[in-house]
Amino acid sequence: MSSRPLEGLTVLDLTTALAGPYATLLLGGLGARVIKIENPATGGDAARNNSPYLTPNGMQVTRGSEADMSVSMLSRGRNKESITLDLKRPEGRATLLDLAARADILVENYSAGVTGRLGIDYATLRTVNPALIYTSISGFGADGGEGRAMDTIIQALSGVMMTAGEPGAGPVRFGLPIGDLSAPLFATIGTLAAVVHRQQTGLGQHVDVSMLGSLTSLVASEPFDAFEEIGLPVRTGEHVPRLAPFGTFAAADGWFALCAPTDKFARGVLASLGDPALLGDERFARRDGRVEHADALHGLIADWARDLPLATAIEALEGNDVPVAEVRDPAAALRDERVRERGEVVKLALPDGQEAADVYGPGMPFLMSGADIGLTRPAPRLGQHTVEVLQSVLGYSPDRIDTLKREGVL
Repeated sequence: MSSRPLEGLTVLDLTTALAGPYATLLLGGLGARVIKIENPATGGDAARNNSPYLTPNGMQVTRGSEADMSVSMLSRGRNKESITLDLKRPEGRATLLDLAARADILVENYSAGVTGRLGIDYATLRTVNPALIYTSISGFGADGGEGRAMDTIIQALSGVMMTAGEPGAGPVRFGLPIGDLSAPLFATIGTLAAVVHRQQTGLGQHVDVSMLGSLTSLVASEPFDAFEEIGLPVRTGEHVPRLAPFGTFAAADGWFALCAPTDKFARGVLASLGDPALLGDERFARRDGRVEHADALHGLIADWARDLPLATAIEALEGNDVPVAEVRDPAAALRDERVRERGEVVKLALPDGQEAADVYGPGMPFLMSGADIGLTRPAPRLGQHTVEVLQSVLGYSPDRIDTLKREGVL
């Protein structure tokens, strides 16, 4: 038996940008064969034109030649084969149906209604392959209308922008595209559940994932509406009063985060501040008191840390068994040996396999004791595997492939 969990499964990847490609990236990392289908008329996946680009002269804001490759594609295109296919052409649609008849999974992230107009929707493809698992990622779901959804739009509609920042301030757009990244996680879970269900029934199904629903379900995992109802603030800025002491604090040369909601951890914080009287202060002895006097408690920590070197503040808190950490920027975080050794963050490579100097992307964010997983193959050039796939999967002859090329289908 293969040690790759999804070895032997073929995925047709009709996705572009981030949400869909991240889902198929995970499936590829689990061992599935992912055939990425890109439109030759538009230059393929939109991510191929995302700045910055990796060039022979290093990172550049603009592309200088066709050999330069977007870092977005270097990351999201790994463990995939690329073929070009114009699905607006009858011959292109017919080729996709041929592929779908032999595939196990198809993932698409067109706007709702587009696959129907192209004649490649689930209702059509299940007629050629009843076992096909057809996963759709759209802004508002298959029945949610045809509105276009970008990450910031989804963040705005989900309510998440109003869970961070200072009370009364403007909305906070999360720098990490959490709308684009939550949907593919649920899509992957749904797809794998459908694989298990097919093993039981022999039938595929439509897995319908909404970006708005994915992110809003995460917002609902915290009772923000209940907080409002009883008068607790939803937006609390750098600190979380209901868990005090809890939040981020400035030292002389950086920031740290501490989380000390329990009596034990809170005593550790008070001991770190260097004033023995605080350990006997009834305001801070129990959690309810610390919540009631959160502003005063957080003010004491802020005053203590303000002029201390960051390392000194962290050392003092750690010495009293307080959960604390430096607030790092992404560049430092990606170079943490703990995540690199586990393969959760990895160096990217060019299509020829040459490692890109000091450029990192996501690895597989979990380990498996009995299976081989990982993103080991570099992203392909546009259409790099067209001939190979059409010959090996569909048995198309060289003459037929040449005809499709001449007619602009490939």
